[in-house]
Amino acid sequence: MEGADIRKLMTAISALGLMMVFLVISAIGLILMVQYQPEILAGWFANSKEEVVAQEDVPVDVEWTSEKLEEVGLVEGEGLQLVLANCTNCHSAKLVTQNRFTREGWIQVIRWMQETQGFWDLGPNEDPIVDYLSTHFAPEAKGRRKPLEVEWYSLE
Repeated sequence: MEGADIRKLMTAISALGLMMVFLVISAIGLILMVQYQPEILAGWFANSKEEVVAQEDVPVDVEWTSEKLEEVGLVEGEGLQLVLANCTNCHSAKLVTQNRFTREGWIQVIRWMQETQGFWDLGPNEDPIVDYLSTHFAPEAKGRRKPLEVEWYSLE
């Protein structure tokens, strides 16, 4: 074998080794999730999506204290429990709070997740969830700068 062939062979072996490491780490993660967070998997493999959606107080792996809500940027309000139960099963709350959409924009995001990510139909919970999101995570006012706060006085 020539030097170039040996380099190609070593590169292929290195790539296979990295793939094996990734697979082992993924398997360990799955084993730990099955052992320590079975309620997440129960939501993934529920007999019907309605079973998961119907539970307004789905248990989550985070204790949502006021401090934790403030840390991730969530706001106490009507619909919060539905957002926690339906949104944080698949992704972090930070993914919700870093976005700003109108009501129509939030509905489009939900439809995109349903069409491409396997997100379930929210049924009657959709309106309270969208109300919460569009109230607390609406687009911020645009402009060049905030209005000046001036204390006016009379010239004498």
